[in-house]
Amino acid sequence: MSLRHFALFVLALAVIASALGVVWARHLHRQAYIALSTLEGQRDELNIEFGRLQLEQATWSEANRIEQVAGTRLGMTFPADTDIVVLQP
Repeated sequence: MSLRHFALFVLALAVIASALGVVWARHLHRQAYIALSTLEGQRDELNIEFGRLQLEQATWSEANRIEQVAGTRLGMTFPADTDIVVLQP
């Protein structure tokens, strides 16, 4: 094998290795893109859920909502007027 044939063989191997490297890089890029798309979808779902939770939390702080929960879930009632004692300093 002459030096010229050896150089062509090495050059052909380098071209094949480069082509395989490009294919592998594109494969990794595709996998990363799919993972990113999945994570973006999950992020969007979580942002929607967070907005719902903020809205629900805002309604919980309303006095009417607190009265409703206290009456229905906890069985609490307002005290009678005779049970109220006002203290003077």
